[in-house]
Amino acid sequence: MRSIRLLVVLALVLLLPACALFHGTRENLDTMSVEQLYGRATTALKNGNYGQAERLYDKLIARFPYGDYTERAQINLAYAQFKDDKPDDAYATVNRFIKTYPASRDIAYAYYLRGLINFNRSGGILSRLFPVDRTKRDQGYAVQSFDDFSQLLQRYPGSPYAQDARQRMIWLRNGLAQFEMNIAFYYYDRQAYVAALNRAKYVLDHYQQAPQTGDALALMVQCYKKLHDGALEQQALSVLKLNYPEHPYFRSPNSWPHYRSDLWRLIPFMGGFGVTDSGVTAASRK
Repeated sequence: MRSIRLLVVLALVLLLPACALFHGTRENLDTMSVEQLYGRATTALKNGNYGQAERLYDKLIARFPYGDYTERAQINLAYAQFKDDKPDDAYATVNRFIKTYPASRDIAYAYYLRGLINFNRSGGILSRLFPVDRTKRDQGYAVQSFDDFSQLLQRYPGSPYAQDARQRMIWLRNGLAQFEMNIAFYYYDRQAYVAALNRAKYVLDHYQQAPQTGDALALMVQCYKKLHDGALEQQALSVLKLNYPEHPYFRSPNSWPHYRSDLWRLIPFMGGFGVTDSGVTAASRK
């Protein structure tokens, strides 16, 4: 019995410090200074412990709703959420930061991060498992990202993030133009020539500097030909020849656009048109 009592006492002695340690940790988060909280959160962020960083920044913001540390904590929280693959939370946090701190020294970065969040948004679980062409998916996030980067360039054209934002906008513009052309080719294949024509015109009106404008003009020529509008066909052909004299259309005008195989024609929006000849796919990556 004495041995059993000694073992019980010994176990209690060993457990008490551990309990005190965990209890002390919980209390420390509620009692440590704003500097300490910010330092611990930022260390976690730098070490890639994004979940821990989020919890610590949330604790800091809840305990200290005002001040320089809180301002920096909010933009860092948005970045941690972005890296932790929580785009909705990150987007909400960065929007809150922009509204709360419009004169912050980090405001240009906030606009850049907002564009980056939508730029990197996944198209779904399948795109994580298989290579999926984003120009064949919904472009809502791409449009929003383009608008976010555009606001950054309008407000802070000289910021360190401006050049990267411009490059991303070019990539987005080309992708959006390709998305429209995918649909235009889809309509053309189903003999909906007016619908295909409208999509091609949209590319010319909204994405004039995109490399897909050559394909848009060539498709307009073909649509006008199918619609028996010789005057507009010749007008579109003249513009195509003037701006894109080497376009694949001129190598075989009677059969352009070309399909990879007949099987691709059965799959909606799969971009089977001109993949090996017209430069449609390659153009979207320039």
